[in-house]
Amino acid sequence: MAEQGLGGGLGGPEIWLRGPVVAPAPHRVEPPRLVATARRFAWVAVHGGAGTTTLATVFGGLDAGRGWPRPERGEPESVLLVARTHATGLDAVSHTLDVFRRGDAPPGLDLNAVVLVADAPGRLPRPLVQHIEVITSVVDVYRVPWVNAWRSNDFTAGPPRESSLLARLTGSSSGDR
Repeated sequence: MAEQGLGGGLGGPEIWLRGPVVAPAPHRVEPPRLVATARRFAWVAVHGGAGTTTLATVFGGLDAGRGWPRPERGEPESVLLVARTHATGLDAVSHTLDVFRRGDAPPGLDLNAVVLVADAPGRLPRPLVQHIEVITSVVDVYRVPWVNAWRSNDFTAGPPRESSLLARLTGSSSGDR
């Protein structure tokens, strides 16, 4: 007499008929890849001729000129104040920093740093260096050296090596000058 299995058929225990039950391999969910993107910046000139157009060309970002960026229109809220390293430029930086300190800058803007562009080749006079030290005591300051090629709109070399930290901040590649 043949033995009936649970399924009504002939044979042994059900495991013999179906084979071993194996737990399905766990479905591996890959963690989402985090992609760091460079923060978007607006270059804001604190005086005429500060160099925002050149910096936006070389480092990327929005050239806001002498105006404030408008985040409500999709412009960056992160601000880099730009000035030349002459006395008038440094005084303008101090004045604009005071605007932020008093809370008089447009709401929603984030002051990230001051970028000082060399106004001439060579070393700065001691009083200007001291003024820069005062500015550096209250905000991050990045320096951009004199680049003679920029005078004739030659931007092919990219950011100067001395500005590698600024290049990293803005997400642009550092040049090999």
